[in-house]
Amino acid sequence: MLKAWWNDPADYNWLARALDSHAAVHWTKVIVGTGGLVLAGIAILVLSSETGPPSRIGQALDWVIAAFALFWAVRWWWLPWPSRAESLALFAAADLAITVANLQESNRVYGSLGVILLVVTGGYLAVMHNAKVLAMHAAWTVVSVVALTARMVADGGDLKVGLAIVLISVAAGVVLLPSMQFCYWVLRQDAITDPLTGLLNRRGLELQLAKVCAPDCRAPICSIAVDLDRFKEVNDRFGHAGGDEVLIRTAKRLRAAKGAAMVVARTGGEEFVLFGHLGAQTARAVAELVRRAVAEPENSMVVTASVGVAVFDGGGDPPKPGSLILRADDAMYQAKQLGGNLVVVDELVRSTAT
Repeated sequence: MLKAWWNDPADYNWLARALDSHAAVHWTKVIVGTGGLVLAGIAILVLSSETGPPSRIGQALDWVIAAFALFWAVRWWWLPWPSRAESLALFAAADLAITVANLQESNRVYGSLGVILLVVTGGYLAVMHNAKVLAMHAAWTVVSVVALTARMVADGGDLKVGLAIVLISVAAGVVLLPSMQFCYWVLRQDAITDPLTGLLNRRGLELQLAKVCAPDCRAPICSIAVDLDRFKEVNDRFGHAGGDEVLIRTAKRLRAAKGAAMVVARTGGEEFVLFGHLGAQTARAVAELVRRAVAEPENSMVVTASVGVAVFDGGGDPPKPGSLILRADDAMYQAKQLGGNLVVVDELVRSTAT
């Protein structure tokens, strides 16, 4: 699980779209933007205090940081949710600004303690970005607090206090935030995964569809619906444990047959959907491979499947994912009406499909 968490790309674009689709996102952006206002206030208060930056260069840097913080507030309050690249750039700049501002402090203890503000930016990164991004932020936190505390001790500060500051910062930025992100990731995986088969559930499929059917996508898209034939007879004959065994076996075979170009989900009791970028000819071949894989006997339990295929040819605007899935379902029901253990392809999906 740790390896999967580390390698998970974190779907920032989906999360940003999801936040934008809810009215509550307005208040989220207000809160993030207010963080910039707070940072600007801190910088201005420090500039006006007796323990502020002693040099003109330090004072100039603090004014630049205050200006950046005010820009931050305006940007979050008035503009749409940033893209992933802009989000990373904004928070990298915020991390740098926090460290540079603390380096300007003539009060070394305050400068060392001020690095705790990196926990605030880290909280956003833990939710919106992946483990690798958070690890880079954690490394920056460690470098910053060690540098600031070493400077404090070198100027006559208490070594024990310095070690305590380092431990507090490490506990918050290097231990707490990654642990919270990992727990959030585990809960998110449980929310989008079918517990029996380990495949995506309906919600997980919907999340993936947003990526597969991006508005600017012009590649072919196909949906393959799979429904096990006479599954009730399996439960009646072998019991629910036997039925679960068949479902788990089917999930493994679908994973093996689908290839890297498609996602696979369990959308109902014995219903599965494969969705991805395949042209008509390849989709038909994959569907036939799926049909044969499901029908391969094991432990005296022979189960077949009705398979429906719908393909968008890639010309013009892509269809809505739900429309393509419904067409595949219709084709699958045709296969079932014809006796099952059959592939039916919807040949009517064209570039004008919606």
